[in-house]
Amino acid sequence: MLDFVRKITHGWVAKLILTLVTVPFVLFGIEAYLKNVGNSASVADVSGTAPITVQEYNVALQNLRNELQKQGQKDLAFLDSYGGRRALLDRLLSTRLLAVEARDQKFTVSDAFLRDFIVNLPEFQEGGKFSQTTYDKLLAANQLTPSQFEQKIRGELITQQIRDSFPTMVTASAKSTELALQAEFQQREVTVVEFKAKDYLDQVQVSEDESKAFYEKNKAKFNVPAQVKLEFLTFSATNLIPKVQVTDEEMKRFYTDNADKFQNGEQRHASHILLSFTPGSDDKAKQEVKKKAEQVLAEVKKNPAKFADLAKKYSQDPGSAQKGGDLGSFGRGMMVKPFEEAVFSMKPGQISELVQSDFGYHIIKLMDVSGQGQSFDSLKPQIRAELLFQKALAKFSEDAENFSNMVYEQSGSLKPTADKLGLQTQSTDWISFQDGAKLFKNEKLMSLVFSDEVLKDKRNTEAVEVGQNTLVSARVVDYKPSAPKAFADVKDSIEQYLKLQKAGKLAITKGKASMAKLTAGDQSEKLDWIPNVTIDRKNAQGLTDLTMRNAFAVDTSKLPAYKGVEDAQKGYLIIKVVAVNDQLTDDETAKQAAVKAYRAALAEEYSNAYIASLTAKNKVKVNDKLLMSGNEAQQ
Repeated sequence: MLDFVRKITHGWVAKLILTLVTVPFVLFGIEAYLKNVGNSASVADVSGTAPITVQEYNVALQNLRNELQKQGQKDLAFLDSYGGRRALLDRLLSTRLLAVEARDQKFTVSDAFLRDFIVNLPEFQEGGKFSQTTYDKLLAANQLTPSQFEQKIRGELITQQIRDSFPTMVTASAKSTELALQAEFQQREVTVVEFKAKDYLDQVQVSEDESKAFYEKNKAKFNVPAQVKLEFLTFSATNLIPKVQVTDEEMKRFYTDNADKFQNGEQRHASHILLSFTPGSDDKAKQEVKKKAEQVLAEVKKNPAKFADLAKKYSQDPGSAQKGGDLGSFGRGMMVKPFEEAVFSMKPGQISELVQSDFGYHIIKLMDVSGQGQSFDSLKPQIRAELLFQKALAKFSEDAENFSNMVYEQSGSLKPTADKLGLQTQSTDWISFQDGAKLFKNEKLMSLVFSDEVLKDKRNTEAVEVGQNTLVSARVVDYKPSAPKAFADVKDSIEQYLKLQKAGKLAITKGKASMAKLTAGDQSEKLDWIPNVTIDRKNAQGLTDLTMRNAFAVDTSKLPAYKGVEDAQKGYLIIKVVAVNDQLTDDETAKQAAVKAYRAALAEEYSNAYIASLTAKNKVKVNDKLLMSGNEAQQ
């Protein structure tokens, strides 16, 4: 059993566990609806007993977003579309349908198996063993009780029993497998001729009456989204920089306090003689050591050339005494503070006065200086900029709450807040929800702008953090509801669209006529075929996806074989298959991979058919309103 547990913890169930114990329950996208319906609202439900909550859906959406970003995908806009969101919901529904079926069929996982599974999860291990403390902390961090967590895992393990059964159901005869391999590795020599819609544009005309009729029938497609004119206040740390001052004394103090940062390129080579006292020594004991150190210092000053010999004789530093006190080269931050300050204030060959540290009294000789630190004068502009931002940031922190309170408490105007904090009110031209979301890089602000309280009651929005250390509050100056564009504004684009439609139909008509001649054996018509290319399912040789999808669907029982394909947007395509090569590849690894892929595809088909049967068997309800993103709801 434990071997199976170890195996399954590295599969998809383990990924689910990671989700449960490491992903905080973050809501986004449709939070505007949650104010009315609550966190327990259902995006979908199976048979009225197995809801998929908004919270559950949004965790799955965030996980998918994170995973795609890890894979290097940058354009994730499809995740905010209805189609993208529905695809994710369908995946969740599949799991929920399996869970309902498992419940109804009384599938079970024993307590012993569940315990073994959980204690072997690496997330709960400390020193190679299960840690109850780690288990409790992770569950508490995600607001899960042990019973809730164990219930979730038990449900997923039961569902996995059903999923694991699909591959075992796959039965593929030797003949069907051979045919599948033959289809996978088959090569076809093809050529193509296109009847392009654009080539027929000059042969079609569109009247104004046709354009007007299309406009009237499709007015909704020409709607301009609702727009607003805004005035807004921006309160940010950056904008406060001109209002703060920095003195030379402050800059010098900052330079000194951050010497490690600015002078770490400079190295100092020094030797020392240490007369030490033990930690906790009283003042009398320290005075005795200091008296001895003063005597040694006098001897050193009397004969500086004997420093190394005197270090061997008197120094109580076991690491350097026998080397004549030599400490080697070091940079800032490597020695105790009093020692460092003394060394970095000396000149080569100079011998210090007594320097007291926690170790005792030091007599230091600076041997050499190498490398170079950055001078105060060279760093002055950089230090000034840093201190200005620090002060502006402190000022922002002080006044951010005031800004938020004032725009809320005096919500009839932004002027009192602007006057009090010395800010400048700004304004926009007409902008839509999407325009504003791009301008402010924040959808929450625009959701507030289009709310009844702000849009109709003419109140300020609450202060919204649109960036790091940046708050914005806006109010609506003017509003235009969504309305269709005037016919005159879209006439040209409608005409071009209708012309392309007509040209496409004409191209299809011409293409079909040519196709009819070819299938009748009449090859007298001169067509502009491309040079023959040999393709397989993985090598398109420059052919389009449309061509590739249809090239292998051509019936090749008689050659040459033809297939006509309509493309309403572009015209008509005739594919001609000249020759077929059914010889399998000699690459055994490729063959085995193809067989594996074939069996996996069959298992996927079984799985899809089973899910379809469960969907038909159960009542599945989807709340499309909740599934829509916030910006779609505005449009």
